[in-house]
Amino acid sequence: MKESNYKSYDELPLFLNAATVAKVLGIAPSSSYELMHEKDFPALRIGNRIVVPKEAFIRWVEQHTGGAE
Repeated sequence: MKESNYKSYDELPLFLNAATVAKVLGIAPSSSYELMHEKDFPALRIGNRIVVPKEAFIRWVEQHTGGAE
């Protein structure tokens, strides 16, 4: 398993691309692309790019890890 380079949500940029999502979650970039195409994942398409708003990403992580309970 890959290790995240980020130690805090504060270190994240305002919008995350697939490479950043992969680094944060400690997964392969190909897995982050697959995740970003899932129906419930909070990704935005801007032209050809797919980005994830930082706050929506944090909420998604909390919902899927039990952190929001």
